[in-house]
Amino acid sequence: METIVRAVDVGFGNTKYVTGCSGNEIRCTTFPSIAYPSARDLSAVPAAERRKTVAVPINGLFYEVGPEVNLAADTFRATQMHDRYIETPEYAALLRGALNLMKVNTIDLLVVGLPVAAFAAKKAALEKAMTGKHEVGGGRTVMVRKALAVAQPQGALVYYASLHQKLKAIENEQSLIIDPGARTFDWLVTRGMRLVQKKSHSINRGMFDVLQAIATEISDDIGTPYRDFDAIDMALRTGRNPVIYQKPYDMSRLMPIARTIAQQAVSSMMQWIETSYGFQNIILVGGGAFLFKKAVKDAFPKHKIHEIKDPIYANVKGFQIAGMNYARSTFEKDARVDAAESKMDGESI
Repeated sequence: METIVRAVDVGFGNTKYVTGCSGNEIRCTTFPSIAYPSARDLSAVPAAERRKTVAVPINGLFYEVGPEVNLAADTFRATQMHDRYIETPEYAALLRGALNLMKVNTIDLLVVGLPVAAFAAKKAALEKAMTGKHEVGGGRTVMVRKALAVAQPQGALVYYASLHQKLKAIENEQSLIIDPGARTFDWLVTRGMRLVQKKSHSINRGMFDVLQAIATEISDDIGTPYRDFDAIDMALRTGRNPVIYQKPYDMSRLMPIARTIAQQAVSSMMQWIETSYGFQNIILVGGGAFLFKKAVKDAFPKHKIHEIKDPIYANVKGFQIAGMNYARSTFEKDARVDAAESKMDGESI
């Protein structure tokens, strides 16, 4: 019987999850990390009115999550950006929404991620919370037999090593993985695949800080509160100015603010890692990689910075690879032990 391994990366900006694997291909998708509570189950709404979302029941409420969750938006953007995020019903709703959309009923091993700063303190509690039966909406449940939590950038290291056939070679190398996300700027120093805890950390200086700073400047300029963070984010990624009051708004004068925030994050990291000459690999991933790239390159002028195509999925793809390797070694070992014990029982009879 096939062992089912799946991975979910619930970030502050997006929830990424694995839908399946075929050979070396890992299929992933994403939806915004936004959860809107309601007193009613949306599955009772006529099909023609339904959005591409699921209503996850938690503590007497139904949290709407999924690809079209922005159609449920109200004036309050329901995000939970704080250090106890994984303990909130919104986090549970996002993860269970991903389980629903995976279209499986049982998962033998679920791999999830944590920001580096929270990893040591939250790992055991998160693994316990993820194990067991989950109500995922629409009357469905998903059973998770075992959960494994890893530091988010560690997934990127595994994916990078797998992509470049370096899983063996990297065991003797020192690496730095940099992951600018929505809320946190994470970095991980490793020797081989082992985390160097005292040099690894995360700070609250991610893309959200950039978007918020730019929104404040725009608000002052137009004389009214401006909070269309999605429009600013899209403008930064595409180079096309957002449309405000039916006219393109020139954001070029605000770019120094974005670059300064990126430099602040990288400067904080440099204080933790102390020296940089020993790194064989410096890997830049995450949804904010495009904006933080220059600050990282300026900090490491003598290094080659390795980037990954679709960096937003680097962590979750690495989670999946690590999970499959773990399952292969652990579950197969258990199967051999069971077979040996069965054989001994037969002989004793």
